[in-house]
Amino acid sequence: MIPLTAGEIALLVGGELHCDKDLLVYKAPVFDSRLATPGCIFLALKSEKVDGHDFVADAYRAGAIFSFTTHRIDGPCIVVKDVLTALSALASFVRKRLTGLTVIGITGSQGKTSTKDLLTHMLTSAGPTVSPAGSFNNDLGLPITLLECDVDTKYCVLEMGARHKGDIARLCEIAQPNIGVVLVVGSAHLGEFGSVAAIAETKSELIQSLGSTGIAVLGNYDQYTPDMANLHPGRTIRFGDSQEVRASDVEIREGCPHFELVTPAGREAVGMRIVGAHQISNALAVAAIGTALELPIELIASSLSTAENASKWRMELHDVFGLLIINDSYNANPESMAAAMRSLVLFAQERGGESWAFVGKMHELGESSAARHQSIGTLAQEIGIDHLVAVGAPEYGSTSGQMLIHHYASIDECLSLAEYFSSGDVVLVKASRSEGFEVLAQKLESLWLDKSGVES
Repeated sequence: MIPLTAGEIALLVGGELHCDKDLLVYKAPVFDSRLATPGCIFLALKSEKVDGHDFVADAYRAGAIFSFTTHRIDGPCIVVKDVLTALSALASFVRKRLTGLTVIGITGSQGKTSTKDLLTHMLTSAGPTVSPAGSFNNDLGLPITLLECDVDTKYCVLEMGARHKGDIARLCEIAQPNIGVVLVVGSAHLGEFGSVAAIAETKSELIQSLGSTGIAVLGNYDQYTPDMANLHPGRTIRFGDSQEVRASDVEIREGCPHFELVTPAGREAVGMRIVGAHQISNALAVAAIGTALELPIELIASSLSTAENASKWRMELHDVFGLLIINDSYNANPESMAAAMRSLVLFAQERGGESWAFVGKMHELGESSAARHQSIGTLAQEIGIDHLVAVGAPEYGSTSGQMLIHHYASIDECLSLAEYFSSGDVVLVKASRSEGFEVLAQKLESLWLDKSGVES
């Protein structure tokens, strides 16, 4: 963060100053008192369960200079009407001051975090880069990430999520992105938006925010995203099949994509270290951003070939004494579920064992939820999965054809199936975040270790 005094910050956010005006802030704000470090601001946020005002003393002892609060406290603070609004105002000011900073905004129904991780790996080779930890993609996470930038930062990567129309437009007002990336429009959050068209309209807010000097980077994987070019007066770079940035000669080796990257600058071989054919589109998005930034194609290709998983519970591979567990428990929607299942089948074919898909509910699908769960059950049968284990999700259907569908009400009840695992088998664990399937992945691994006679 660029250094600012408490007095300057109070003026910027329109708050009441209750501390020394010359106190100097030089670290980005935190909202968890346990993460406070010398030089930061503590954000006293209030939720249904926790009131941040109860932790201002802890943050102060850890080094926070003062707190943003909504009422006077016994300690240094700036009192504001709304802490998030004050945070946004501060981030907007800092963004305007950092004239040499290139901000890349990324949105899409799936792939945001994987693309962010790949992009960060590439950009750190080209200059000082700031990007969010995890999925820090909302009114809280985005301003904090932006405030981590200082005068030496060359690139800032920002994820932009949305649950309502106008969410991304509001984030763009703060971030003022130079490059806007839309990966794909799918069915994630369909229950909140009502239609895929409404989701597309919201995602397009990123492209509409770009001025004539901004660059739009658009995927070619759905019917809506390519048309967003009509909303932007400046340059557009497209990626995907038959586009200016594309992949040719694609092969999947040990679950990882290998292909020839084609851009206007030429061709370079890419051999990725992360799992899943669906990662090709994320890699092409990164290559298109690199093209927009005029990075050498050799740098782009080498970065894509050396990047590894940076975020937990996303197609994590645990090869445990002959059993391969794919922990993709971070989240799920119909598109990502289908992609993970296809990877599962490829791994099982290579290893010669049976494929086990432990799946839970996919949330926020609205009225289409039952049909979309059923379609995933049908897909699992069509692509040759041996065992579909539906946990607390009867919507996936019943036994059909060669595939066995096992229904269980809870994680603990389905653990008995671990007794039937054999060396060479491959297990996928995937559900929406709130289902807590990372616990299932760990328990299955422990049971297999016990079966194998190894202390877990």
